[in-house]
Amino acid sequence: MSKDWHLYILRCANGDLYTGITTDVDNRFKQHQQGKGAKRTKGRGPLSLEFQTCVGEKGSALQLEHRIKQLTRENKEDLISGSISIDSLTTDND
Repeated sequence: MSKDWHLYILRCANGDLYTGITTDVDNRFKQHQQGKGAKRTKGRGPLSLEFQTCVGEKGSALQLEHRIKQLTRENKEDLISGSISIDSLTTDND
């Protein structure tokens, strides 16, 4: 049985935002806090989990992660605050 993939956004102590995907947000957050997560978050604590959502399949999670990493900081903050929804990022406007 496959696990659902989740997208998450962390805030570093300096205010930087980090976006990642995982099948276990709680465990991955602990790894980041222990300095065993991504290099980008290492030594930038304390970290806070600002946003998480279930995406489903890994391919969808990877696509959404890429899309969010392309957003401006302002748009990421809007996503965190709920001013914009994940759905608005997953629909193709092409």
